[in-house]
Amino acid sequence: MSASDEVLDVVDEHDRVVGQAPRGEVYARGLIHRCTFILVRDGQDRIFVHRRTPTKLVYPSLHDMFVGGVVGAGESYDDAALREAEEELGVSGLPRPVPLFRFLYDSRGVAGKWWSAVYEVRCELPVRPQVEEVAWHAFLPEEELTARLAEWEWVPDGRAAYERLLTWRGR
Repeated sequence: MSASDEVLDVVDEHDRVVGQAPRGEVYARGLIHRCTFILVRDGQDRIFVHRRTPTKLVYPSLHDMFVGGVVGAGESYDDAALREAEEELGVSGLPRPVPLFRFLYDSRGVAGKWWSAVYEVRCELPVRPQVEEVAWHAFLPEEELTARLAEWEWVPDGRAAYERLLTWRGR
């Protein structure tokens, strides 16, 4: 099954499930769906940063400071966050990501709107990122990540989630 065939819950502006549709249709019709964003820190408190592969359906080849992805039909945000983090990092036995907050993101015509659940997790396991998802990766100190915000091209939804995270933390 291709990524565009994966079935997602379609939700309304209040994050209530109103139906289901394949991801390709959800994106093409601009339907509201659900996604997870997991900020991953290593044992030295550095943040996992990566560049997406050029084959990604949305925002190919851009940098991101989150791992994550769409929430499958009938799947909880919490289960999707753990699944996506383990898949993208190439690990198993990761602690359950800690939920922080949610917000509705508007992609301005790229793929509709999505409810974005932001999480944080500490990963002290050796990572082997999923080659289908991650073209390059590194754990960066937060100061370096901040410096790279102006230098690298970032996925807009991840950038929005990161800015909201800084505000949420009072920075």
